[in-house]
Amino acid sequence: MKPKRISDPLKLNNLNVMRTIVYLFAAVSILLLTAAAGDKPAYRVFNEKGKSSDYKDILKAASDADIIFFGELHDNALCHWLELELTRDLYDVKKERLVIGAEMFEADNQLLLNEYTGKFIRKKDFEAEAKLWPNYKTDYAPLVDFACGKGIRFVATNIPRRYAAAVNLKGFQALDSINAYQRAMIAPLPIKYDSTLNCYASIAKAAEGGPGHSMHLGEAQAIKDATMAHFILKNWETGKSFLHFNGSYHSDDHAGIVWYVQNYGKRLPYIPKVITITCVEQDTLDELSSENTGKADFIICIPASMTKTR
Repeated sequence: MKPKRISDPLKLNNLNVMRTIVYLFAAVSILLLTAAAGDKPAYRVFNEKGKSSDYKDILKAASDADIIFFGELHDNALCHWLELELTRDLYDVKKERLVIGAEMFEADNQLLLNEYTGKFIRKKDFEAEAKLWPNYKTDYAPLVDFACGKGIRFVATNIPRRYAAAVNLKGFQALDSINAYQRAMIAPLPIKYDSTLNCYASIAKAAEGGPGHSMHLGEAQAIKDATMAHFILKNWETGKSFLHFNGSYHSDDHAGIVWYVQNYGKRLPYIPKVITITCVEQDTLDELSSENTGKADFIICIPASMTKTR
């Protein structure tokens, strides 16, 4: 049976328009799919189970948390960009209820941080006198300057490196003779220490037999983690959000600083809600490798070829 011919010009025109729309839609869909297949994403977000997630999920979880740990790769440019973006977006939600802290600043630099973020001293004076990491100007100055501009408290959470070095040399007993002024820059002594935690056992094992090997390396890492946890909780209170930046090693697997926060938090009327974010590098971003799955509540997967900052 022959198809019925459409003699009405208006109907014929409408049919041609509909066909054109369908063809255009199909062509655009093919182009979009092709473009997506050829994309080079700068990063992908996964949840702790390795399922696909996104930045909006991170921001929502961070907005609902009391303490947020952002575990960075110190020399990864994209990590530092995301840290600044999360800080800005979290500030939009929390305003004056946001507190920032970082491993990259030691407790004996707190006064300088207060003076700079409080606009009492000039930027050049702060940078001249503070103990700053080599990549400070590219990676951490944007965070400090943002805090300065918004009046956000910025906490120097880390132990002065000379004390950590003393523990690395002699163990926790190296701190037995320090005075009250020195103790104020360290977590309360004695430090609870679990040498079986993978973060300490693995670093001690990796250092065995190496140059300058110390049998107290795990303790030196623990005193850093305990001190950071101490100053985080000291500067956090119910209703506020504390955003902390540290090397991923210090918060991966909910160990390190997180372990100490959870232990110290038992003494508080309200145990803070914690979320962890970590950054990892992989050759491909198609899926999260088994070794990176479960490292944190959110895993930011970045190409191994990403630009390094130092």
